[in-house]
Amino acid sequence: MTEYSKGLEGVIAAETEMSFIDGKKGVLEYVGIPIGELSANSTFEETVFLLWNKKLPKKGELAEFTAQLRDRYAPPEQILDMIRTLPKEAGTMHVLRTVISALGMHDDDANANDLEAARQKSLTILAQAPALVAAFDRHRKGRDYIAPDPSLTFAENFLYMLNGKKPTETMARAFDICMILHADHGLNNSTFTARVVISTLSDIYSALTAAVGSLRGPLHGGANEGVMVMLNEIPTVADAEKYVMEKLANKDRIMGFGHRVYKAKDPRATDLQKLAKKLAEDTGNTDLYEKSSKIEEIMEREVGSKGIYPNVDFYSATTYHCIGLELDLFTPMFALSRLGGWSGHIIEQLTDNRLFRPGAKYVGPHDQPYTPVEKR
Repeated sequence: MTEYSKGLEGVIAAETEMSFIDGKKGVLEYVGIPIGELSANSTFEETVFLLWNKKLPKKGELAEFTAQLRDRYAPPEQILDMIRTLPKEAGTMHVLRTVISALGMHDDDANANDLEAARQKSLTILAQAPALVAAFDRHRKGRDYIAPDPSLTFAENFLYMLNGKKPTETMARAFDICMILHADHGLNNSTFTARVVISTLSDIYSALTAAVGSLRGPLHGGANEGVMVMLNEIPTVADAEKYVMEKLANKDRIMGFGHRVYKAKDPRATDLQKLAKKLAEDTGNTDLYEKSSKIEEIMEREVGSKGIYPNVDFYSATTYHCIGLELDLFTPMFALSRLGGWSGHIIEQLTDNRLFRPGAKYVGPHDQPYTPVEKR
């Protein structure tokens, strides 16, 4: 192994049937279906079935999958007790990473990683993760835990457990679309992390815990929080021009722009932009959307020729804010969705596994003499 690619740029490390990306054309497909088709017509539950089974479910299959998911909404009481002991100032992603790991200690067969076990454990973790995030958010606010409602969809149930009331149809559908758009995206850093860990034939809990740790980084899923911080730093739409130009002059990063893969506008950003606009109008947050739109206009004029366009984080910030989520819940929402994608990749990896073991290019010295400590 003599070739070196920093950050594994351009290196193909896995085969997948789950998602296809054409960065130059701005295309994203799940199992061949354009993401826009799914966000317009599908549900998160159906999308996860598609990713795991490589086909859209028939009516009965979807009903069975949905029923299995809802039957597992409630997490172990011991995990809820643990959440009640956590520091209220803890970061929500740190909490999610910890409780997913802890779930493994309440599984009598946690190490099983045959394909059927992987599916069943993945389904349980996906079903329970929303309750765990909502439980911690309510704990830190001094509010009582709200048990999941198995009559509700994945999206409805999370917002119900978080806020204590059932969401409006518009809010629930908006959140459902966000879950669809974030579910999978090729061999991104956190997905690669999950596949690397499970390739050792470790357990599902370890692989998903590692993936959550990867996602929380500001160069990955944590970027959507940075977008909201940026929008709050700009007082009005009229101030956007000065803000962006100063950032560009100082070679500072404009959060939510640029992507390692896309050299055109991220197709997820296109769908989220429409969603953000509608939600902003419905919730009285048009200033946020207008600032976002103005920033995109300036960036296209200044750096669009370099292939720097909005990514999925840019409009997801406004969308999540309009839904009523607090800033440090933005990345956990990404994780709730991506648990579906990570699990699909884990199943795919186990189907035809080979341990990941890349080489490293040594750039240090050779044949150095050992110097006794008294002579150093």
